[in-house]
Amino acid sequence: MSITDQVPQALDVLDDAGRKLLFTEARTANTFAEVAVTDDELAMIWELARWSPSAANGQPLRVLFVRTREGKERLVRHLDEGNRAKTLQAPAVAVLAYDVDFHEQMPTVFPARGETLRAAFADQTEKREVLAAYNSALQTGVFLLAVRAAGLAAGPMAGFDRAGVDGEFFAGTSWRSHLVVNIGHPGAAPWFPRLPRVSVEDAVAWA
Repeated sequence: MSITDQVPQALDVLDDAGRKLLFTEARTANTFAEVAVTDDELAMIWELARWSPSAANGQPLRVLFVRTREGKERLVRHLDEGNRAKTLQAPAVAVLAYDVDFHEQMPTVFPARGETLRAAFADQTEKREVLAAYNSALQTGVFLLAVRAAGLAAGPMAGFDRAGVDGEFFAGTSWRSHLVVNIGHPGAAPWFPRLPRVSVEDAVAWA
């Protein structure tokens, strides 16, 4: 039987509770409760996030989970002043990075064309940087949804010295940091007031 002869299968629709959890009632947390985030919870986040789409299935996103006080102190020295206290308070912190040498994994993640893609990207450092940065940003959106799906709150922050974080944690590697995400259960007064969304008329076009 050909693909065109097969009966289309309807996909499940996320229920109202799921939409609220992941989208309409989800917020960025700015304070966190003194409740530990377990290794199993962090593993669950990654297990969900790693199914994100990426160009040619390249999967350049990499994650460093920072849990110890020592690790957080090493991290916060590179954060903007306003991000330091809440990062020290957060039970866990994820430093999201992209791997500029993601092409080395292509034979594994795209078996049909992996060797060809690895060879094609081998001498294209700038192109790999652009692709890795873009696709890791795509994967990062799914990572934040995964945090919410695990019953936790996320506090993403771009206010930090990337070169400083890279030197502190990723020296001698092909990883490049691009976002820091505090993770935990919401604490006291964790949310800023909900800000407006861009109107449908300004954001959506039809053709």
